[in-house]
Amino acid sequence: MADLEKKAKEAFIDDHFELAVDLYSQAIALNPSNPDLFADRAQANIKLNNLPEAVADASRAIELDPSMAKAYLRKGLVCEFEYETAKAALEAGAPLAPEESRFINLIKECNECIAKETCESTNQAAKTPVNTVSIKEEREEISSQAPIEVPSKLPKYRHEFYQKPEEVVVTIFAKGIPASSVAVDFGEQILSVSINVPGEDAYHFQPRLFGKIIPDKCKFNVLSTKVEIRLAKAEPGLHWATLEYNMETAVVQRIAVPSAEIAQKPAYPSSKPKRVDWDKLEAEVKKEEKEEKLDGDAALNKFFREIYQDADEDTRRAMKKSFVESNGTVLSTNWKEVGTKKVEGSPPDGMEMRKWEY
Repeated sequence: MADLEKKAKEAFIDDHFELAVDLYSQAIALNPSNPDLFADRAQANIKLNNLPEAVADASRAIELDPSMAKAYLRKGLVCEFEYETAKAALEAGAPLAPEESRFINLIKECNECIAKETCESTNQAAKTPVNTVSIKEEREEISSQAPIEVPSKLPKYRHEFYQKPEEVVVTIFAKGIPASSVAVDFGEQILSVSINVPGEDAYHFQPRLFGKIIPDKCKFNVLSTKVEIRLAKAEPGLHWATLEYNMETAVVQRIAVPSAEIAQKPAYPSSKPKRVDWDKLEAEVKKEEKEEKLDGDAALNKFFREIYQDADEDTRRAMKKSFVESNGTVLSTNWKEVGTKKVEGSPPDGMEMRKWEY
């Protein structure tokens, strides 16, 4: 489990966020009561913009360890536009880390946003139409105006996208949808998505894409909280300014991507105003992971793991045999010395070996 956690942290530091999520998930399956695993997987999900999963992981970490400050902080960051929820999480976590200034700054920002929303709602309610013309004049004025456009109904599901040099990943946030109710088709420059759940209004999403794709290489996956669609770019390295084609962004600059570069930091376009400096947050997390200091048994275990990892087969056999046969009091790396005899225990000074009888 410790090896999986170490590899997951390394994957996160190297910007391989999907791999990090997968490794953390494997570690959680082996140790589902470890709050650190959930908090760290929440951070990786934040980088992938998997916000519902990140909220669930941060909440689970808080359930397992109500004193974990970083879990509250990450939940507060994820609930970016649910200011009341974010504020509650941040206020609960702030006393646990008084030296962490981000709690104070984010709580202040939440208060400002809540106050602004309240003010806007009050102002909107206070606006009442004043009638200063006769009924006849009002009818004549209305009849002379162009037809009023009724706003179209908001989409049933929210969608977002990010991109890599070779593909574009589209996420449609649809929770609990059966795979049999989802149909996805790919054209040369068309994506067609239909979600038809019995008893509900059908959802259709059919944009003309910014760039061309390779239909045979495109794929999709229906998960518990979303539909994830991967579009293979016909022109790798071409940056998509938007998901959907329009005349204003039709002419773009081609980005030269070195062939050796497998993965590039994903971009997260959004129509929402940017509130969090993700690059700064990522740098702080990386610094925290790299500067992690261990002591006591944790430092000793790490030292032993590093020796074992780089050792040859005979050294590993010697380490296993000596440690097991001596009840954890001897650790030898010399197979010639311990391979032909039983390794006796060697207790520390002032202590003696005893055999427990059941």
